[in-house]
Amino acid sequence: MRFANCCSPSVRKEYPTDGYNRVAVGEAREECGLFGIYAPGEDAARLTYFGLFALQHRGQESAGIAVSDGKTVRMYKDLGLVTRVFTEPILQSLRGHIAVGHTRYSTTGSSTMRNVQPLACPTLDGNIAIAHNGNLVNAHHLRALLEAEGEVFETTNDSEVILRLVARHYHGDIIAAIRAMMRQVRGAYSLAILTPTQLIG
Repeated sequence: MRFANCCSPSVRKEYPTDGYNRVAVGEAREECGLFGIYAPGEDAARLTYFGLFALQHRGQESAGIAVSDGKTVRMYKDLGLVTRVFTEPILQSLRGHIAVGHTRYSTTGSSTMRNVQPLACPTLDGNIAIAHNGNLVNAHHLRALLEAEGEVFETTNDSEVILRLVARHYHGDIIAAIRAMMRQVRGAYSLAILTPTQLIG
């Protein structure tokens, strides 16, 4: 899988958070499953596979794993159950000691290949990948602002808004980039974020 040129990492900008739409609070339910692991000397992809298998009840539409060996981020994802998506040869190709994984139950965006997670993006400081569960109530507002600045979205889910905001603010300090993103988004969410050398969750 190749990394699409989905970010403009040289641009830093804060987006206003006023004007977002509020959504009615509904019945609680399980949605996506996230898994992250940092395990030097271990096969992170295989451990993530087992983690996702245990979380399969939280999402049966698709599954994906992004992994890093400390230098390169690799990813594989597809529609279907964890056991169908990840064959032995695929797991063997995902070498590394840091990984994030995702099983999807869609709440925003259609059930198509382009919405399968993790989502990944190149930045000037290396590729990043995110696995996201939750909903942003101001995603449409932020997406419109980003599109007005020339961003071309590749998915229809609100997870890509998070990815692009983190990537725009990532200039060597992933924690600062995440904090900047968190100041802009509104909603309830969980994240597992992978850089070539770090796992943040």
